Amino acid sequence: MTFFSEIAALFTDPLMQRSLIAAFIVGLAAPVMGVYLVQRKLSLLGDGLGHVALTGVALGWIIGAAMGLVERDALAIPGAVVAAIIGSVAIELVRERGKTSGDVALAILFYSGIAGGVVLIGLAGGTNANLMAYLFGSISTVTQLDLVLIAGLGAVIIAVGVGLRSLFFAVSHDEEFARASGLPVRTANLAIAVIAALTVTVSMRVVGLLLVSALMILPVAVAQLMTASFKTTMRIAMVIGVLVTVGGLSITYWVPLSPGATIVVLAVIVYVVVALVRAVLTKSQHIGHDPHPDVPDDVALAEAGIKEPDTCNE
Repeated sequence: MTFFSEIAALFTDPLMQRSLIAAFIVGLAAPVMGVYLVQRKLSLLGDGLGHVALTGVALGWIIGAAMGLVERDALAIPGAVVAAIIGSVAIELVRERGKTSGDVALAILFYSGIAGGVVLIGLAGGTNANLMAYLFGSISTVTQLDLVLIAGLGAVIIAVGVGLRSLFFAVSHDEEFARASGLPVRTANLAIAVIAALTVTVSMRVVGLLLVSALMILPVAVAQLMTASFKTTMRIAMVIGVLVTVGGLSITYWVPLSPGATIVVLAVIVYVVVALVRAVLTKSQHIGHDPHPDVPDDVALAEAGIKEPDTCNE
């Protein structure tokens, strides 16, 4: 089989078609909210929401089993959406009222969410294989219904994240100034929390709940190495997100690796390469560069036999 025939097989396989479409949507949508989380210094929020979403997945399993559905995980994504939204709103309200520090609230989300999810999935009759699929992703199991849900939620994330960019940036950059300016800060904070929860559940099938935060944050980290503009950072992060998700998934078509882990490792490699290139370029720009061209150089004056005037008065 030639290289071109393998590429054709990749894009004509119905399973890979659904997987690639899902990966493209997730890669495009996840960095949109990641930009705001990085700006708000809440990069680990995605991890906390991912753990809470696992409880929602388990509840979806239990409800599906009680309803006698053929596919017991048919309600997994809707359950994850509901649980993640409740968790995101709860932690935002806790953060706003200042009753406990943000890291403590995140820790509560981490531990209660994943522990509750594991227990409930066991009660619902799930296996370790089912649990691993949600924790680390199982894009090969994406169904037509999953794809419709991912596409719909992805469109909402992109529309809100891009459409309300000015408001979200103002609130994320300086919340007190935004409040003094009369902006609806509380509504914006809750909207960011809810859209972040939707992002977690959308990315669940592709990279898994334990790695979802990486897909939201790493493309943004790479983009920030390349530009200081907020708008440009978002655009570059979206492009990088698509490249690593589609590229990582394509690699797993030929190499038997976990798609979620491969996508994240590829994103880490991109970050390291960009950071090294940036460091080399920055260093080369400083070599031979005189920071004060208007001040006479001591060495040049000494070679010319000119004594530099003494500016110190004793």
